Amino acid sequence: MKEQLIKRFGEHRVSELPVKDGEIPLLILDLELKTPTTVIVTNGLSNYKMPVPEKWEGREHNELYFCLPSYWEWEDTNNPQMNWVFYWIQRLAKFVIEKETWFGHGHTMPCGEELKPLSATMKQNYFMLSDPLLLERELAPVVLEDKEINFLSIIPLFREELDYKQSKGMFKFADKMITAGVTEKLDDFRGLITKRKWRMKRK
Repeated sequence: MKEQLIKRFGEHRVSELPVKDGEIPLLILDLELKTPTTVIVTNGLSNYKMPVPEKWEGREHNELYFCLPSYWEWEDTNNPQMNWVFYWIQRLAKFVIEKETWFGHGHTMPCGEELKPLSATMKQNYFMLSDPLLLERELAPVVLEDKEINFLSIIPLFREELDYKQSKGMFKFADKMITAGVTEKLDDFRGLITKRKWRMKRK
């Protein structure tokens, strides 16, 4: 995977992140969009062939990623406001392999049994997996001779957003995201996507 991403972005934009023994290898991508954008992506989860349902045939190989905002100092690995991304990308990648299950676009999951907020600034306590939004062009599938590797972003959700998505469906929730200008890029300051806009009644 690293070699394919180097071909796509250039060697100066792709580097390996140190991980502990037994963890999934990670890459860091330094991309230039409208603003500098950093991506943390698994490098090897796609070696696992997910047992997808028939309608998802061709999407058996995936890598997970977080898209970080430019104001994050992700190198400060002792900072709890930011280091949770490393813990969760590993936990999700290991979960899908160990449980011999699959992940796909629109899947949601809680952030642990206790449903604690991700950090003091990131109050969400659920995740949703999504095909690339902001990075749709940059993280288009990697096509190899024997398989196609797709990328799934990890997007934090509030409980109210999860409830809306579960009741209205992924299509309507994605429309809400687009209307609100929300993508996979993490944002410590974003409000509820599903917040109602009350209108003044005429007297």
